[in-house]
Amino acid sequence: MTKQRSRNLSPEDVELIVGLLDGWSGTLTWRGLIESVERRLYFCYTRQALHAHQRIRDAFGLCKERLARGSRRKGEKHISSEMRLLMERLARRDAEVERLKGENQRLMEQFVVWLYNAQIRGIGQAELGRPLPRVDRGQTKAELRVIGSGRRSPRA
Repeated sequence: MTKQRSRNLSPEDVELIVGLLDGWSGTLTWRGLIESVERRLYFCYTRQALHAHQRIRDAFGLCKERLARGSRRKGEKHISSEMRLLMERLARRDAEVERLKGENQRLMEQFVVWLYNAQIRGIGQAELGRPLPRVDRGQTKAELRVIGSGRRSPRA
């Protein structure tokens, strides 16, 4: 009996997994992440499947670095539960900001590559800045298009 294949990760799934990593505390391993994802999405993915997504791979690396830096801090034993909750929330937001800065940097680098390639091929700024063409949401069947435009149908 073969195991059924899990569905492909959607952009919403990737966003959920990245959010899990933003708020991760404790030891981070691929096995732990896979189990956490399975509890949330009810599908089991392999490390390779998760690692294939750039955003998950980068968020995992940033989370590892953040946890390594955080483990060096000591002396947080005598903090109230409210303060601890606020500190966890702040740490989650800081991790999200750090991840988004990295994603923004990669997008800017991609933009520079596109700009260079456009200049090499002689595409000007006016052509690059031209708006997208309007989508024609008219009838798809020719006879309905003819009737809708006020002309007589070929069948009539």
